[in-house]
Amino acid sequence: MTAPHVELAARDLAVVWHPCTQMHDHSFVPMLPIAGAQGAWLHGHDGRHYLDAVSSWWTCLLGHRHPRIVAALKDQLDRLDHVMLAGFTHEPAIELAEELVRIAPRAAGDSRRLGRVFYADNGSAAIEVALKLSFHYWRNCGEHRRTRFVALTGSYHGETLGALAVTDVPLYRATYAALLLEPLFVPSPDTWDAAPGEDADACAARRLGELRALLERHAGEVCAVLIEPLVQCAGGMRMHAASYLGGLRALCDEFAVHLIADEIAVGFGRTGTLFACEQGHIVPDFLCLSKGLTGGTLPLSAVLTTDAVYAAFYADYASGKAFLHSHSYTGNPLACRAAVATLAVLREEPVLERNRVLAAQLAARLAPLREHPHIADVRQTGMIAALELARDRRTREPFPAAERRGLRVYRHGLEHGVVLRPLGNVVYFMPPYCITPAEIDLMVEVASAGIERAVA
Repeated sequence: MTAPHVELAARDLAVVWHPCTQMHDHSFVPMLPIAGAQGAWLHGHDGRHYLDAVSSWWTCLLGHRHPRIVAALKDQLDRLDHVMLAGFTHEPAIELAEELVRIAPRAAGDSRRLGRVFYADNGSAAIEVALKLSFHYWRNCGEHRRTRFVALTGSYHGETLGALAVTDVPLYRATYAALLLEPLFVPSPDTWDAAPGEDADACAARRLGELRALLERHAGEVCAVLIEPLVQCAGGMRMHAASYLGGLRALCDEFAVHLIADEIAVGFGRTGTLFACEQGHIVPDFLCLSKGLTGGTLPLSAVLTTDAVYAAFYADYASGKAFLHSHSYTGNPLACRAAVATLAVLREEPVLERNRVLAAQLAARLAPLREHPHIADVRQTGMIAALELARDRRTREPFPAAERRGLRVYRHGLEHGVVLRPLGNVVYFMPPYCITPAEIDLMVEVASAGIERAVA
């Protein structure tokens, strides 16, 4: 009799096309059917347990099947499953929007208030909404020359065509370049690229000078600048100084362009504060949220923007100023109820305080790897940490991408009960907030052994 996990894997490979995967890899990398999950752990049909060190693509903030979220979903399902949000409303959508507005970033001396919430289905859709809103805002204001967007080198904002256009990761973008808008890319303040003797703040200041020059050259043409605050995640967990955010906000104000903060991956406590923007003491014009918003239970995203942006669309229908963007499942009651429960946990329990303790534990465990001959960098922002593999730590010479050293780490992790999914030569950790110190020890130990195997 065929084992359940073997049978399920065979059935899957006969019909399912998986995301972000060269399916041929599964001719030698086993498919892993999952039967259940709880807390930081996935339970396989093979009878083994796997520590989810990447929060299932950074979504399961509080761990799998958090009891408060599960209870909220069960209760909501007995009341209302779905209703379109055009012309109708419901309590979960209202309550979630009220809470998001309440907790949105604020800054001393900045009168901006993120007072309006537009719902979508996923992170890429949130970016699409923000891009369209920014462009449409300027059009409604009579500024038809504004058609360009500025993004950072190494940025990642999603896979739909608009979001992909402002993404600068060739692995995802290059094939579709002919289909995409042409944004203006400005050098990232990524501390990895700092000049010799230059600290993170000095690197940020230099890159702000380059952004200023670009905005001067394209004055009156730019709708918005996009940024992943503090950490460029899918681009390799690149990290920059919080001081860049304040300088960026000032430049956007000076040149009258919008600031779009993509906190899809870094929001809700991942960087040490509820929102990464708080560390730069800024309020963006658009704040894009998804991933952990529902605690990893259901797809949902939200775009927060200002009352001033909202006002530019508020007019008689005949004016043509309405924002006629929609998704069938916009503001789904189940997803909104899960998000309300997630935010309640973050509000009522000492999650951020525990995260700071856990982040310190992770930093301590990673510290000895700074001297590893094949680890060129160890970097961390809150509950995100990354190790940069290289042929030589001193020269930073990378391993060729074709050698797929990260895949070796991934396979070693699965063999030893830890889900690690490196980004090329970058081994990273983004665990759920319920992880324990002992589980952090296990996670780092398995990753370290996997790296030794990968670089041998």
